[in-house]
Amino acid sequence: MLKSLSIRNVVLIDKLDLDFQTGFSVLSGETGAGKSILLDSVGMLLGRRVETDMIRSGCDKLSVIGCFEVDDDASELRHLCQEYELEFSPEIVIKRTLSADGKSKIFFNDEPITQKLLKEIGACLVEIHGQFDNQGLLNPATHRAVLDNYGGYAAALQEMRETYQTYQTQKRAYETAAEQYAIAQQDEENLHHWVAELEKVKPQENETEDLENRRRQMMNAEKIINNLNTAHQALNNSGVGSSLRQAQTAVARVNAILENRFSGLAEVLDVALINVEEAETQINTAISEVNLSQNDLDAIEERLFTLKSLARKHQVAVQELPQLWQDMAQKLAHLEHGGENLAKLEKQKQQAWADYAKKAEQITAKRQAAAKKLDAKIMAELPDLKMEKARFVTQLKAKPAEQWNENGAEDVCFAVSTNSGTPLGPLSKIASGGELARFMLAIKVNLAQNMAAGTMIFDEVDTGIGGATAQAVGAKLAELGQKTQVLVVTHSPQVAAQSAHHFKVEKRTENNVTTTYLRALDANQKREEIARMLSGAQISDEARAAAEVLIGA
Repeated sequence: MLKSLSIRNVVLIDKLDLDFQTGFSVLSGETGAGKSILLDSVGMLLGRRVETDMIRSGCDKLSVIGCFEVDDDASELRHLCQEYELEFSPEIVIKRTLSADGKSKIFFNDEPITQKLLKEIGACLVEIHGQFDNQGLLNPATHRAVLDNYGGYAAALQEMRETYQTYQTQKRAYETAAEQYAIAQQDEENLHHWVAELEKVKPQENETEDLENRRRQMMNAEKIINNLNTAHQALNNSGVGSSLRQAQTAVARVNAILENRFSGLAEVLDVALINVEEAETQINTAISEVNLSQNDLDAIEERLFTLKSLARKHQVAVQELPQLWQDMAQKLAHLEHGGENLAKLEKQKQQAWADYAKKAEQITAKRQAAAKKLDAKIMAELPDLKMEKARFVTQLKAKPAEQWNENGAEDVCFAVSTNSGTPLGPLSKIASGGELARFMLAIKVNLAQNMAAGTMIFDEVDTGIGGATAQAVGAKLAELGQKTQVLVVTHSPQVAAQSAHHFKVEKRTENNVTTTYLRALDANQKREEIARMLSGAQISDEARAAAEVLIGA
């Protein structure tokens, strides 16, 4: 509920601080006194657009502060606070300012928030209904949620929505598999050819890198062979081996004469000869090995050419060929078992639909029961509101199965007829201003305990009615005030007389400056105000007596 309202520099209001009570309160005053300014100020706290022309003349900034008391079970507001990381508390203070330069600031318990978020929060706190309001119950898009909230089957609704999401998941899985299967069927012949081609080549991970390294090494094979041949020829043509053998013979003769005095020299010559012969052998082996590698170069070049050609053909990088081979092989395997897999997915989809349809039908039955109960209760209210011949019907309009969704199998619409024999039609199009107000009251009285918002504001919804009908409307507003906080802007003395709290809006001009004031009335002041509403500026004793009767009625 709205506990207090503090307004500064809004149009004709200089400074205004108000405290509100639970129950049914009315705001009255002469036309032009500034009642709409008060509603506009509340609207600012609910996220409505604010223009700089709302700033009081001569001031550079306006501000509106509202303090709201909320229940712990205000689940929708609590969810919003959690979603946007705001502190939820039993008492909420919303402040909004607007400077003359157009800069606006909005605070929720001292935390800055956006206008969009304020609008969402405001919908949880206050519901404003005017004679020509096109929101709330006048919008058919809200009727399904209103009926479901009234019916009180939230858990069953959640179960239905979960089964619908499961169905959507299964449907997407089936459609994806069917699309892939169709594509695979179109490419089946090509797939067989491509897989066979890749199977023949057998591309390996990191193969090209290894081949390129070997290729780079072999590119220098010719230089290596030339140098090895040069070394071989140098050893053979120079006669090093022959010379060493001659030296060995000569030293052996010396050692024979001198009894092996130079045996060490003979050993050195023996080692030298062995090394020369070993060098010749290794050079010959190296020439042979390099010649073999030279022959392999053609094979490496051919392998690289084959891999690169395949990569170009399939428009992938060479290193991606092994994965491509694996993917194509899997597609072929999937194709072989695709029909079987598709049938399995379709069966799962059908089962998911059956589960959802069962839950949707259960919700339909619950909605039918709730609609029947709501219609009976509202119809019982209409005679009290002098609408004995009117009808109210909650229509459940079945949708084709292909249009069923997470909200179920039907649309919901509140339809009315104001006179006997006239056809039912949309609430917003059939009822006149006065009739609409009474229909709304009948609905609100029955929905009050299920409302998310803790405060309801009615802006001159009694326009176009008077006498006994206005008195009936006042009685219904008083009844509604026993369930929730109700604030009503009214010109009807019959309505005002039944309020628990009465505020009067007045306009005063001093030194050519006009200011709007609002004051709470005591019992005597309330009687005087109702007498004014009955008779006008000149209040007669008869008007005071009539006011007394209305208040005591």
